[in-house]
Amino acid sequence: MNATIISQELIAKDIYRLRVHSPTLVEKMQTPGQFVNIRIGTGNEFVLRRPISICEINQDEHEFVMIYRAQGAGTKALAKTSAGSEIDILGPLGQGYDLECLAPGQTALIVGGGIGVPPLYELAKRFQAKGIKTIHVLGFNSQADVFYEQEFNALGPTYICTADGSYGHQGFVTQITEKLTGYHAYFACGPLAMLKALASQLTCPGYISLEERMACGIGACYACVCKDKQGEIKRVCYDGPVFNAKDLTFA
Repeated sequence: MNATIISQELIAKDIYRLRVHSPTLVEKMQTPGQFVNIRIGTGNEFVLRRPISICEINQDEHEFVMIYRAQGAGTKALAKTSAGSEIDILGPLGQGYDLECLAPGQTALIVGGGIGVPPLYELAKRFQAKGIKTIHVLGFNSQADVFYEQEFNALGPTYICTADGSYGHQGFVTQITEKLTGYHAYFACGPLAMLKALASQLTCPGYISLEERMACGIGACYACVCKDKQGEIKRVCYDGPVFNAKDLTFA
């Protein structure tokens, strides 16, 4: 389905914020944590679509925002597209976060790492709209990689950590989360090592979004899989990307 690019801007090192307009796609976007699959170019130079998470949804304006890292040839080509261009988008895809697992008055701990941060912003906004407080812990490699700090700050307490110590706390998100209290469940997206560490550290209910390379994006090719604790194969793009942390092996 074609969508129209409204704007595209560089917001951090190799990180782009892409805002698009599509009434049909936006109408289907109900759950934070889902993603879309974008076709790059109009020829055959890029065979596979690129999966990108949904960062913000504006139902009234029929717009949504994606934030991605221009790292490979496909996303670098996407970064060159300009306002007014049409792009082919398949979505929304996958299973998002459970918005009903907390009640008004409770608190959610939201933890993101790198390019895993974007889908957590819409989640935080939805929780706030339901009367659920949010605490945010965001991890990046360096100050040059930090984005959306002010946006999260506007929603609740926000802690930034960088691996090299160039901004915020030096170290990993788990060094922050081990000191926090008063939350009832955690919601995370980021590198597998981070998710595994959180699941081991935190004892409250947790919901995590896995980052995996994908091919079809609709569960047909079994290119992106993980295992649950019963040994059953789960497709990240179709059964996830969001899972209950207690169900996965993190192998």
